[in-house]
Amino acid sequence: MKLVRIGEPGAERPGMLDSDGRVRDLSGVIDNIGPQELAPGVLARLANIDPATLPVVEGGRFGVPWSGVGKIVAIGLNYADHAAEAGMPLPTEPIVFLKANTSLNGPNDNVMLPLDSQKSDWEVELGVVIGTRARNVWKEQALDYVAGYCVVNDVSEREFQLERGGTWDKGKGCDTFCPAGPWLVTRDEVPDAQKLGMWLDVNGERMQKGSTATMVFDVATIVSYVSRFMTLEPGDLIATGTPPGVGMGFKPPRYLRAGDVMRLGVEGLGEQSQNVVAYVGRGGAIRI
Repeated sequence: MKLVRIGEPGAERPGMLDSDGRVRDLSGVIDNIGPQELAPGVLARLANIDPATLPVVEGGRFGVPWSGVGKIVAIGLNYADHAAEAGMPLPTEPIVFLKANTSLNGPNDNVMLPLDSQKSDWEVELGVVIGTRARNVWKEQALDYVAGYCVVNDVSEREFQLERGGTWDKGKGCDTFCPAGPWLVTRDEVPDAQKLGMWLDVNGERMQKGSTATMVFDVATIVSYVSRFMTLEPGDLIATGTPPGVGMGFKPPRYLRAGDVMRLGVEGLGEQSQNVVAYVGRGGAIRI
């Protein structure tokens, strides 16, 4: 299944895509797509629904395709060629950091540059959505705990991340810095998460092109590894790293400016598009 949430921020309705790519309204079946609905039994029940029996939703904004994200765990330098362009050594264990939940953003909503940002950057990534509580799970069983996958743009402010001391988190968790969706694609529709092409354009120019086949640590390894250090709850999101082509890797570097447009996608998981806008200040109206 491809599950979605459609509507204005805070008023999204659950839905699913039919075979023609039309959104069908699930609100008569479930109230929301959240941690409870990501459980294997509920997903199996939803999979038995004939989408043709559900009303068609005409248009509307795509929100993050599930609610109740407890935490966003991200993996750094998980593609060897990206580590090389960043001038950093290849990790011997997964590099784990957190993105703030307040960075979550609809897949096509504006990305807002932080106050005083000069080095905001793009990163197309495969997102892994947890469906079952995972604690100290073996790699061989790790994918059983996954509800599905989605596209993530791990937007990053490189000065905040790398030049201001401390951890990476403060360059990763700015408002709007985690567009997710448009769909949550259930695990049964992704037979091999290590064979997915991925790409990202800025203003129509191809910046990133890669494949999950070149990950240093595969999805099963990541889920197992992270579960040894923190309990993964239903609804948690793992961003699994980015291929080469980020702005920091260009010579000279190329960073986002207000007016830029990012488009990105992962094979079988849909596409995103974000307009980059200037910081609007505290209390300003931005769409999150």
